[in-house]
Amino acid sequence: MTTMTRARWALDLALAALLAVLGLVEVWLPLESVMGEGSAVVSTVGIVAFAALMTQRRARPWLALASLLVWPVLGIAQGGQMQVLFFGQLVPVMVLVYSLARHGQGRLRWVAPLAGILFVSTADLYIPLLQEPSELIFHWAGVILSFLTGHSLRLAEDRAVREAVRAQEARVSARQRAMVAVAEERARIARELHDIVAHSVGMIVVQAGAAEQVVEEDPEFARRALGTIRTTGSSALAEMRRLVGMLRAPDAEVDFAPQPGIAALPDLVASSGESGLEVSLTTRGEGRRLPRGVELTAYRVVQEALTNVRLHSAATRAEVVVDVGGDALEVQIRDEGPALPSEEPPGHGLVGMRERVALYGGTVTSEPTESGFTVRAVLPLEQV
Repeated sequence: MTTMTRARWALDLALAALLAVLGLVEVWLPLESVMGEGSAVVSTVGIVAFAALMTQRRARPWLALASLLVWPVLGIAQGGQMQVLFFGQLVPVMVLVYSLARHGQGRLRWVAPLAGILFVSTADLYIPLLQEPSELIFHWAGVILSFLTGHSLRLAEDRAVREAVRAQEARVSARQRAMVAVAEERARIARELHDIVAHSVGMIVVQAGAAEQVVEEDPEFARRALGTIRTTGSSALAEMRRLVGMLRAPDAEVDFAPQPGIAALPDLVASSGESGLEVSLTTRGEGRRLPRGVELTAYRVVQEALTNVRLHSAATRAEVVVDVGGDALEVQIRDEGPALPSEEPPGHGLVGMRERVALYGGTVTSEPTESGFTVRAVLPLEQV
């Protein structure tokens, strides 16, 4: 038995015991609510039997419903001579109707109030003391209110459960979409790094072949070719280290053409202008040779950020700043906003940016400004 089951069982026992105590106090004190002539012993038997069956109100609700037969059976056995009780009879019936409306399953939820109404109606018809209009209204109102209270709480609980399930499904779905987006972005990064490494190795082969041809006639040219081979090889090895561990789709087509870098940003900015977004580009520290993977990452960050501006912002202007410092390459994209309202779930553009930049040990921050949005990426530069 689980802790929750034990707690519910203890609560049901406590409630049944409370009903029994209230009924016994009413009979044996006695209270003014006791009406009619009858045996206190018989009333005690009925109170205890009803309370015993009430312990099953959640575990075996159909058995609890059978408690409504206790008083009719005892009344027939006594020839109709019974005490009429408020705490010993009517209150337990109201608690039973509430409990079955609150916790019953299927048809039982609707059988309970009908059975409760049938119980009080039978009592009102055959017991003269209960045939006053005030008594009839009180009995019916008590049973109906008990049912409505239990039924309303049941509906509220069901609604809360559905909302919780939907929220959990939404969280799981979002997590799955994020995982898929990360996997797809990593595969794309792996393909692009493969192309960079392949291009670098191709340059090494060409330079090595040229140096081999002129090593005796032009040693200076051969020395410069070897320097280029060393630089290109170091860069290719660095990219290869990052490539290891990346899952690359086996059926992906390979394009050995050089991937875009910082030099391609003016074309990217111009294409954004054609779509109605005016973009200004500022580049600082030009002329320094950068790893191709770093340049590609910077290009993709700018590309994705401008795409987000076009899709999710009402801005007509954006600013791109690329700063090549001594130890890091910083890229900042800022728009004037404001954000467009959207009911669609957020995409995974920022996830892709972070994956790319993290591959080179960098960071990406994205935050709203007073009127728009700013994306800032910092890529450390290795000192060769």
